[in-house]
Amino acid sequence: MSGDPGLRIHRPRGEIRGVAVVLHGGRSESSLPVRPSQVAVLRMIPFDRALRHAGARHGLAVVRLLFRVRGWNGRLESPVHDARWALDRIRDRFPAVPIALLGHSMGGRAALRVADDESVTAVVAVAPWLPAGEPVNDVEGARILIMHGTRDRMTDPRTSAAWAVRARAAGAQVSYVSVRGARHAMLRRARLAHDLASGFILGALWDMPAAGTADGPATNPLRRALAGEPSLVV
Repeated sequence: MSGDPGLRIHRPRGEIRGVAVVLHGGRSESSLPVRPSQVAVLRMIPFDRALRHAGARHGLAVVRLLFRVRGWNGRLESPVHDARWALDRIRDRFPAVPIALLGHSMGGRAALRVADDESVTAVVAVAPWLPAGEPVNDVEGARILIMHGTRDRMTDPRTSAAWAVRARAAGAQVSYVSVRGARHAMLRRARLAHDLASGFILGALWDMPAAGTADGPATNPLRRALAGEPSLVV
C-alpha cells in the first residue's frame, strides 16, 4: 500500500470542542484502492450530514476517513492502521479535544478495534462486522453503542450481541440496539439510525441531555442507551 488515507474535515464555526470520525465499510479481502464513488463510502454521507447538523452549534468537527484499500485483509488489518493514523493526525490538528468514532460494517469493526485510544470517548458501530472470537481491546474509557438490524444477512447481529456481552464483562459501557426489520445498510429505518448515532455521540462527548429520535421521545431509546442500558429493541 502506498500513500496516506484520505481525510475530509468539516469544521463548525467557532471553537472546535470535539471531533467525530466517520469510517466506511469494505470487504474482507481486497487490495484495490478505495474510491469516493463506492457504495460503502456513499452510505456514510447521511451519517456525516446528521452529525454536522446536530453538532455544529456545539463545536463538533466531522471527519470522513477514506481507507487506502477496500479490504480488512486478514492479519494486515488494513483499516485499523488507517484509523490509528487518522487519530494521530486529528490529535495533531485539534489537541486536547475528545474524539468519537462512527463506523459501518468493516468500519464499525475498525472503530471498535481503536476504541482503546486514550482520545476516544465514544464509539457507534452500525451493523459491524465482528466475526466470532473478535477480540475486546481495553475499551473501558469509551462509551459504546452497537446498532444491528434484525434482517442483516451480510454481517451477523448475533456475533455483535456476543461481542457486546464480552465487552461489558470486561468493564466497558456498551449498549446494544436491535433494529427491527433493518438490513445491513440500515436504509429501511435510516432516520432512526442517523438520529441515534448523532444523538449518542453528542451525549457521550459532552454529557448532553438526549434529544428525541425519529421513532419516539428521548426516553426511548436514546436516553436509555446513553444511560448504558445493555440491550434495547427499537
